[in-house]
Amino acid sequence: MPDNTPLILSFGSINIDVTARAARLPRPGETVHGESYAVMLGGKGSNQAAAAGRLAAGSNVQVALAGRIGRDGFGVQARQELERFGVDLSPLREDAANPTGIALIGIDGSGENCITVVGGANMAVDETDVLHAEQWLSRAKVLLLQLEIPQPAVLAAARRARNAGAIVVLDPAPAPENGLLEELWQEIDVLTPNESETFQLTGIRAETVEDAARAADILLAKGAKAALVKMGSRGVFWHDGTRSGYSAPFQVRPVDTVAAGDCFNAGLAFALAQGHTLEQAVRIASACGALATTHHGAADAAPEWSAVSALMSAQPEE
Repeated sequence: MPDNTPLILSFGSINIDVTARAARLPRPGETVHGESYAVMLGGKGSNQAAAAGRLAAGSNVQVALAGRIGRDGFGVQARQELERFGVDLSPLREDAANPTGIALIGIDGSGENCITVVGGANMAVDETDVLHAEQWLSRAKVLLLQLEIPQPAVLAAARRARNAGAIVVLDPAPAPENGLLEELWQEIDVLTPNESETFQLTGIRAETVEDAARAADILLAKGAKAALVKMGSRGVFWHDGTRSGYSAPFQVRPVDTVAAGDCFNAGLAFALAQGHTLEQAVRIASACGALATTHHGAADAAPEWSAVSALMSAQPEE
C-alpha cells in the first residue's frame, strides 16, 4: 500500500457472534424461548475495522486489522466477512493453539443486549503480534484500540504507533475492574468511554452534560489527551484539554444498540484520518453510532458514508 495513503489500523479482538433474539432477556436460572438467531462477525477490533472499511469505500483511506484468529471454521468465516468490508488482513495472525473468539449475545424486544465473550485466540495476543504488525503500526494515521485483548499488547501497540505519529484512539471496553495500566494512560490521544465505562473509570454517572464534564476532567487528569464521554441517547461531551463541547444526539428509531459504540469509533477514526478537527469528528462519529442502532447485528449494522452524510444534512447541529 502507498505510504502516503491515510491508514486506519484496528488492533484488537476478532470474534464470531452467536446472537439470539427474544421478547425479553432471561433472568438468572431462567430459560426463555427466542424468536431467531444468527452467526456473524463480531469482536470490537474486527467490528471497528469492518465499520471503518465500509465508511472508507470509495475514499482515499485504507483500513487494516491486526490480531489473532484460530485455525478453525469460525476463523475462516471471520476472514471472509472482513474481506467483504474491504479490510486489509495482512497484519492478522492465525493461532494454531487457540480457537477463534466467540461472543454469545442476547437481545430483547427493546434492543437492549447482554453479552458473554469467550476470548480464545484474542487472549493470547502479545508483543509478538505487535512485531508482526510493525509495518502497519509505523504508518497508521489512526490506531483503534479496545480492551478485548490483554492490556500489555494494547500498550505495546499504542507506544509503537504513537511514536511513529499516529493518533491513538482507545475504546475502554470492556471496562477493566482494576482500571487501565498506568503507562497506558500516557499513550491515549482520544478516550471514548460510554456511560458504564465512564462510571468504572471515574466513579461518576454521566447523566447530564455537567456530569460528563466532571468525568472528562478526571480522565484528562489521568493522562488522556482528549476524552469523549458518550451518554447514549443524551449525546456526547468532549474535551481535548484546551477546548470542550457538546454534540447533541441524532434522532433515529433504534432497533439494536449492539453496534453503536464500534461504529462511533470507526466514524471517529475515519474523520480524523481525513484531517477533520476533533469537534467535527465527534459529530461524524455520533451520526455513525446513531445509524448503527437502526439495523440489527454488529458489523453488518455499520453505515455507508452516503447514509452518514445524509443524516448530518437532515439534522444539522444547531
